[in-house]
Amino acid sequence: MYIEEAKKAIQKEIDGLNNLMSHLGDSFNIAVNAIIECSHHVVISGMGKAGLIGSKISATLASTGTPSFFMHPAEAIHGDFGMLKKEDIVILMSFGGETEEITRLLPMLKVLGNKTIAITRSKTSTLGSSSDIILEIGEVVEACPMGLAPTTSTTAMLALGDALSVVLLKERNFNEKKYAFFHPGGSLGKKLLKVLEVMRKDEKCPILSENIPVKDVILAVSKARSGVALLTSDTGSLTGVFTDGDLRRLLNKNLSLDIPVKNIMTKNPKVIHDNCSAIEAIGIMKKHMIGDLAVLNEKEVPVGILNLKDLVNIGLLDL
Repeated sequence: MYIEEAKKAIQKEIDGLNNLMSHLGDSFNIAVNAIIECSHHVVISGMGKAGLIGSKISATLASTGTPSFFMHPAEAIHGDFGMLKKEDIVILMSFGGETEEITRLLPMLKVLGNKTIAITRSKTSTLGSSSDIILEIGEVVEACPMGLAPTTSTTAMLALGDALSVVLLKERNFNEKKYAFFHPGGSLGKKLLKVLEVMRKDEKCPILSENIPVKDVILAVSKARSGVALLTSDTGSLTGVFTDGDLRRLLNKNLSLDIPVKNIMTKNPKVIHDNCSAIEAIGIMKKHMIGDLAVLNEKEVPVGILNLKDLVNIGLLDL
């Protein structure tokens, strides 16, 4: 019984989205062009459920390359209207187009000189007839059996906002790298991190001559708390690494700590370049079962160390 009622509700919303598609016309293109030409923010305002949808649309726009913020209409008439600049485009959302808190903003917006876009049921409503650009949703049947609770109408508003966001991001050539920049804490942002962004460098990465005594290397590793040192030839190229495994082998052979580190270092270590992705580095470390990876720059000079625990700490890898 419950499933059948759920299907009826979902079907009404599907019908509402189909109705929305039939209402898309030149005004949508005009709205997109206006937003692209906007030199400031896209400000969205709506009351109640429409406001909640507007807040989500604003967040989507902002995260996909279109500067945007949400302005609560009731707060706007009590001071928040000061957030606006005349260069902003204002999207006003009201399904019926008669919401008092929204229509009260219209005269103020005209005085300030903002271009307005209405998302509403009909262009003949107060909101529709008073806005510069009208995005009509058309008549819809709410999924609510009483036909009162905003359901199908808010779904249509959300879909229309998503459509705007998607078209705008494509027009702005908004790619994965740009998306990751606005979502550094998200999984995509982490996956697109470069080795350069997560490697240990400078004082945390001892880069030493292969000719110095082992005891000096141990002191440098301890000071840097790195667990590994990168060793170079006289020309500065990487010749090996010194790890705790090398130290254990030296102690097992009862060798002096005064011998040159090149005598016991690990030669031909695995490396990665600093412009490679951290995900690629993880693949190398897993394949060869190593906890540290030497990092080279474009000139093949060692510049850093990639540590497995660091990758775990930033959420790129689970142990």
